[in-house]
Amino acid sequence: MNINQLISIVKKKLEKDINIEKIKVEDKSFLHKGHAGNKLGKFHLKISIQSKDLKKMDRIKSNKKIYSILSLEMRDFIHSLQILIE
Repeated sequence: MNINQLISIVKKKLEKDINIEKIKVEDKSFLHKGHAGNKLGKFHLKISIQSKDLKKMDRIKSNKKIYSILSLEMRDFIHSLQILIE
């Protein structure tokens, strides 16, 4: 899977399960080049989400919800995930 396909899937899955006003998914894989554990085909994503529903939750619950929705992608394609909830 390439990065554009992954970003598209991530957006669709999150928008399906969370009421989102705005979402931005960025490839930050360059931050992990040369790091131990960085593997070909695994990406570092930064997700910025504007969501009243997530904002009402504490940080741990909102992050767990996102990780749960993206569990397959986390296992197979995402090396690192940054989450910013606005």
